Amino acid sequence: MTMNFIETRGNDGSHPEKVSFSEAILSPLCSFGGIYSPEKLPELGEAFLTEHLDADYKQLAKAILMRFEIDIEESVIDQALSLYDAFDDAKNPAPIVKVEDDLYVSELYHGPTRAFKDMALQPFGVILSDLAQKRNENYLVLAATSGDTGPAALETFKNKANVKVACLYPDGGTSDVQRLQMVTEDADNLKVIGIHGDFDDAQSALKTLLASENFKKRLNEKHTFLSAANSVNFGRIIFQIIYHVHSYLELLRQKAISMGEKIYLNVPSGNFGNALGGYYALKMGLPVKKILIASNKNNVLTDFINEGSYDLRSRSVIATSSPAMDILKSSNVERILFDLFGYQRTRELMQQLDQEKHYQIHADELSTLQEFFAADYCDDEQGKQYIQTTFRNGYLMDPHTATCFRAYDNCRSEALKTVVYSTAEWTKFSPTIANALTGEIDTHDIDALKSISHEAELPIPEPISALFEKEIVQKTVIDKENIEQEVLDFI
Repeated sequence: MTMNFIETRGNDGSHPEKVSFSEAILSPLCSFGGIYSPEKLPELGEAFLTEHLDADYKQLAKAILMRFEIDIEESVIDQALSLYDAFDDAKNPAPIVKVEDDLYVSELYHGPTRAFKDMALQPFGVILSDLAQKRNENYLVLAATSGDTGPAALETFKNKANVKVACLYPDGGTSDVQRLQMVTEDADNLKVIGIHGDFDDAQSALKTLLASENFKKRLNEKHTFLSAANSVNFGRIIFQIIYHVHSYLELLRQKAISMGEKIYLNVPSGNFGNALGGYYALKMGLPVKKILIASNKNNVLTDFINEGSYDLRSRSVIATSSPAMDILKSSNVERILFDLFGYQRTRELMQQLDQEKHYQIHADELSTLQEFFAADYCDDEQGKQYIQTTFRNGYLMDPHTATCFRAYDNCRSEALKTVVYSTAEWTKFSPTIANALTGEIDTHDIDALKSISHEAELPIPEPISALFEKEIVQKTVIDKENIEQEVLDFI
């Protein structure tokens, strides 16, 4: 018995009503522009947790994937999970560090691109490439990035058979390090495209291409199928459930909690995939009190969770010092709506958002949503203060992680242990951190890295320092109207 995936906006008669995991990750968009969600979730209650108290990360990951009954061969799952061996600590790729009495940080950035996207994209790349080879098909994987998905997708797919990647990023909307991680990639199967616009423009372009029959037809003429590396793809989300379960087990192992004790998960949120992973873990039986959603000044999620209003009418993206969260249209909110309110309501709300740039959920729906989520936002100045204070107390963190400290201060109704998810290493956003620690302004990444390295007495990791010596290979920067042709020329 394999698990089925169903459509968040219902079925239009031209798509199958249910698909397997492999079909859902190869073709992630479905009827009415919806996305796939699991038909049912496996149980991961106390018995599962007790059984895996001594499991290392790979053993836990495999056990959870097997509970999902995905239609991927066990040997391929093993091969995919073996990529965690190249993280800083093979046994524990996502260590949990105590920072305050009841605040622990889950460091999700110990992989090759020093950001949390490696946790999901490293194994995902192996699985997708293997499926493409077995089917003797060629795939174009589209990725839109606010800075972290791009480097991680390029890293996992470079030189992989039967897969090409076209990665869209907002020109000027990422850190120097993130941009260099993309534009210095020289594998023949990778294309990096800077666009004049913000992340929402890049993501909208990606979704338009995924839904475009004409684009698919032109790809088919080139014997190529279409997939995506963003968290619209459930192949990403399934790996993002695992580290939430791992966090709980780590707290048990550190004797910070006892079995069954509830905790808060505290997530810096952009596209909502990380939060959705925590939500699914909660629904599967993980003892979670609530998921605290931290935003920056692009606080559309704060308004949605606190007031039930998702309103883009008078908003445009604000550039902040936590750019991976400079997003207004968070794709994975749709899966939450679907899980809580069903496909008809989800379709109605998502179509309203597309057409009117706004929707409002009912009062009873809002109270259901608030059973699972609480939210606050943190502006750049507050974030800088948190970076400063936490550094003085002995912990160095990036600006995205800093946003969580405000949610930690303001959103908890009980003094329960809280896991903050750190999505990027300090090296990815060094000018902001250097400014917080030393007051220096407008430094280039390389100068800021040196300054933090000196201040914190930490070496700059070699993969990061080496970027500044590499040749820039990917030089394309275009208007968003020209994306389709650029991608077709690449294929």
